[in-house]
Amino acid sequence: MSSSVIFLGTPELARTVLKGIIDADKYNILGVVTQPDKPVGRKQVLQKSPVKELAELNGIKVFQPEKLSGSDELKKLIAMNPDFIITAAYGQFLPTSFLEAAKIGAINVHGSLLPKYRGGAPIQYSLLNGDKKTGITIMYMVKKMDAGDIISQKELHITDQDDNGSLFEKLAILGRDLLLDTLPKLENNEITPIQQNEDEVVFSPTISKEQEHLDFSKSAMELFNQIRALSPEPGSWVNFNGERTKIYKSEVVEISTDQNPGTVYKISKKEFILVAGDKQGLSIKSIQPSGKKVMDISNFINGVGNKLKEGQQIIYEN
Repeated sequence: MSSSVIFLGTPELARTVLKGIIDADKYNILGVVTQPDKPVGRKQVLQKSPVKELAELNGIKVFQPEKLSGSDELKKLIAMNPDFIITAAYGQFLPTSFLEAAKIGAINVHGSLLPKYRGGAPIQYSLLNGDKKTGITIMYMVKKMDAGDIISQKELHITDQDDNGSLFEKLAILGRDLLLDTLPKLENNEITPIQQNEDEVVFSPTISKEQEHLDFSKSAMELFNQIRALSPEPGSWVNFNGERTKIYKSEVVEISTDQNPGTVYKISKKEFILVAGDKQGLSIKSIQPSGKKVMDISNFINGVGNKLKEGQQIIYEN
């Protein structure tokens, strides 16, 4: 007899994990819980979460409480008494009464190597901090955030080409595969969980609006890591001559200069290098001027024409 599952998740990463459970064709998915539809764009059109779209395509019942705790939906979910409660980037705390409703276990697929990066933005912080590796942890859920015993883990190497988008995609696949490998072992009681070391805990709180701003007094490497940590969403920004401009891709280049941070070190048909706080260069590769679409640097340079000159300081704040 197949194990029953209630799945909770919202973004694309969670969709990938849910699709893995569906495609395995050995679990009875009783219901899916995801965040309410959100208004998107200038017209504020309501948009379903990726998880809701997939659930509806597969005829799975969907629950979308604004707040799960104390809701009518919670009572219905508890009454289902599933074998597993599985979460992946759901976005809400789960009541203890719900966690205890799982006959085998309530488990979470988390995008870091716990206890490093508990919290809502583990993938972004691994990039912000220039880590060389990250991974997936599957752990038991407890009342304290991301503090449950570790069931299984798998590492992933972070490349210099990775950004938030690519790392999410890689970890989604890794999380899906690790979960599908772990569930049968839990069913057969073949796993001995490992308690997290509280002395090694690092938190990764949700990215703030302030963290989206690029401060060119920082080193080129810090700016590079910040840009890729926030690309493609929400994007990091800077004021170029007073215009709010987003940067999505960059490279660190070695230069020799005594120019101020925020100065144009080099500009040509295919190259746009700015001076960073450590006097090294940040080569901008993908950019979005205010009111325009994202473009590669060649198109940007064609657009600005003769407006920017080498030696011109275009970033003054910080």
